[in-house]
Amino acid sequence: MKTTLAEQLNAFASGRIIDSEGSENDCFNFYDWFCKDSSLERKANKLFPKVKKFIAANPAIDILETYVFFKNNCPMNGSLYDDFRICNDNEVLFTVIPKCSHSGKAEIWGRNAVGHFECLKRAETFSKLF
Repeated sequence: MKTTLAEQLNAFASGRIIDSEGSENDCFNFYDWFCKDSSLERKANKLFPKVKKFIAANPAIDILETYVFFKNNCPMNGSLYDDFRICNDNEVLFTVIPKCSHSGKAEIWGRNAVGHFECLKRAETFSKLF
């Protein structure tokens, strides 16, 4: 098992940003990015509170069996945008996009009732997802 989401959130609460391996580094929990390296820490500091809000709104997510990582996306059309992904050891369970440059909306992606990964919810803003 990688570092748990509980450990990541506790580290953030104490002013540290650790990745899914438990390391503090200059990637600031980003797996992939197209933005400037110098903006990663600021972006991580904006995403972790959103992770906390998502977890609070979804108490069925086991923070002892999952972890989170961040991704900065570069679509063919549109501007860069960030997301976070809640994973277990086997797969991505949720992808949460605070503001997608494709739709202009906040989105939650995950598995539907028959197991297909799709957009489960879309709202005008991240706060309105909950």
